[in-house]
Amino acid sequence: MVEIKNLFLKYTREYYALYDINLSIADGETVAFVGGDESGKTSLLRILAKLEKPTKGQVYIKDIPIEKLKFKTDLQAGYLPATPVFLEKKSVYENFKYILKNWGFSESEIENKINEIIIEFAIEKIKDTKVKDLSLEEKYVLSLIRLSLRELDLLLVDNIFDKLSEPTMEVVCQLIERLKTKKTTLIVATTKKEIAEKFTKKFVYFKNGSLVESL
Repeated sequence: MVEIKNLFLKYTREYYALYDINLSIADGETVAFVGGDESGKTSLLRILAKLEKPTKGQVYIKDIPIEKLKFKTDLQAGYLPATPVFLEKKSVYENFKYILKNWGFSESEIENKINEIIIEFAIEKIKDTKVKDLSLEEKYVLSLIRLSLRELDLLLVDNIFDKLSEPTMEVVCQLIERLKTKKTTLIVATTKKEIAEKFTKKFVYFKNGSLVESL
């Protein structure tokens, strides 16, 4: 699924966010990126989500060079960043409608899909609430519910866990597991090994932009 060779990401002449990363992740595998703040975890996730361009090196997803990869046609990918992205002044319902419309669904299909989601995840009470009026935890949960509108080949979850209460942590972990089908490759970034262990026993450790054997 993911093949990374001699990857570098340089923000300034002196500072490498990522330094000579080599990594392989198989189809359907679950991997945790573990490391402190600014260790390189998020930078690599952003490259895989095509939000950052590497300084040099090669990245392949499903044997396709990442610069040629098209998420709309080549694979279904979902990315949950540390700062959730929504149309803040629109309602929950309108946000779901916006993304389904962008994916090319008809009005009737959109209405059916959103109604199914509202019932399945019991969000009737907040469907007409503007996203700006929701808490950060609620936005994380909604981000994952929104990702459930598609069956994903690749799911990337940034380090959202430090900001969650225990009850929301349980909900978020359950939603992530629910999104992962047999074909889904899941990459979770976290600062804490005990969080990583909720998802997998395969850890990739980051320190100062490099991969290390342990922390």
